[in-house]
Amino acid sequence: MKPSLAKGTRDFLPDDVKKRQYIIDTLKKSFELYGFSPIETPAFENLSTLTGKYGEEGDRLIFKILNSGDFLKKIKTEDLNNENPNAVAPKVSDRALRYDLTVPFARFVVQHQNELNFPFKRYQIQPVWRADRPQKGRFREFYQCDADVVGSESLWQEVELIQLYDAGFSDLGLSVEIHLNNRKILSGLAEVANIQDQLIDFTVALDKLDKIGQEAVEQEMLNKGISKESIEILVPIFNISGGFKTQLEALKPILEKSETGLKGIEELSFINEQIESIGLNKAELKLNLTLARGLDYYTGAILEVKAKGVEMGSIGGGGRYNDLTGIFGLKNMPGVGVSFGLDRIYLVLEELNLFPDFATEKIKVLFINFGEKEALASLKVINRLRKAGIEAELYPDDAKMKKQFSYADKGNFTHVVMIGTDEMNKGVLSLKDLKTGEQSVVQQGELVETFQRIKE
Repeated sequence: MKPSLAKGTRDFLPDDVKKRQYIIDTLKKSFELYGFSPIETPAFENLSTLTGKYGEEGDRLIFKILNSGDFLKKIKTEDLNNENPNAVAPKVSDRALRYDLTVPFARFVVQHQNELNFPFKRYQIQPVWRADRPQKGRFREFYQCDADVVGSESLWQEVELIQLYDAGFSDLGLSVEIHLNNRKILSGLAEVANIQDQLIDFTVALDKLDKIGQEAVEQEMLNKGISKESIEILVPIFNISGGFKTQLEALKPILEKSETGLKGIEELSFINEQIESIGLNKAELKLNLTLARGLDYYTGAILEVKAKGVEMGSIGGGGRYNDLTGIFGLKNMPGVGVSFGLDRIYLVLEELNLFPDFATEKIKVLFINFGEKEALASLKVINRLRKAGIEAELYPDDAKMKKQFSYADKGNFTHVVMIGTDEMNKGVLSLKDLKTGEQSVVQQGELVETFQRIKE
């Protein structure tokens, strides 16, 4: 049978992994500079931990794991004839692959609350899984790079996370737009339109505005049972434009009867004022009143990041979730966090040609294998290079020179070293620079110093 990959997954070749590791290392540097500590959680959680946290659409995308052994023993014939898969799933599965890193983090906080120092700042870089339809920039297995703070309601945390976004993306050479909204504003709009009980339907539809357009969003709202009268009240937000402050001023009359909505405006004003005072490097903060992020757990600020100069969906997102740990029994534990989308960031850096040239950044040396005695002499020199932090290796076989040099070319080696019988007798080696083609004779004991001079 011809081997194949499961849809929505990928293999990564060495060059791919180097590029991904470059992104991870760059983001780790920013995370730790801002005081975040690393944690890890299991690849799968109890199904009950994940369900009901992401909204109806999110729940459908959770990859469930069949129970071990005879998973059908609890199933009756009438269950199998039931066309509602949600009724059957809990009987054959009690575990699932994590959908994101935020809900497992909330579970982590509750279980380890006595071991943590609050406010607790964590970062986490691990894969997540979603049973989504694969497309450009959207995979079923992908990495998230999250940074969260729990234990503080202060809006200074939102300000700092916006700065973190700016720092991380600036270090990667990316110019981005950070779109900001507030869930309280969306709740306020639902309140003035008298559709509080349809808040999720409203926000899920609204979140698709930039993808499907106003007419399709209005139609989806109608299909969900939101009345024409309510939609007419909401329509003005589709057309509010201008700068951050201008949009908030235009929003105030619409939300004047909603205390919750006005609170959202107040919070956004505070965040914007502080960012204006501090300034950002390469990022631009923009108010996006139709940004909803269709996850149930957000309660305050919501953010989404888009790269400039490339057609791609969001490459980051997050928000405040003041009551998330409450579902696990820990009340009054406010939190806010952001996520960097590693896989989409990779695609953007690739498209904009922003990855560094890893082949030119370091010295990489291949020693030609002429036979057993020569190989042993080479390994002694190789050990000295490795102790000095220089990447070096011996070609494993006494093969033809053409084959060994071909390996060096394909392996992005910068130099080739040859220690034959003559070189062994004289205590020297032949050093060839594969870029310039220059060849020189160097004392075996001076090779480390030679490379150190080249680095300088």
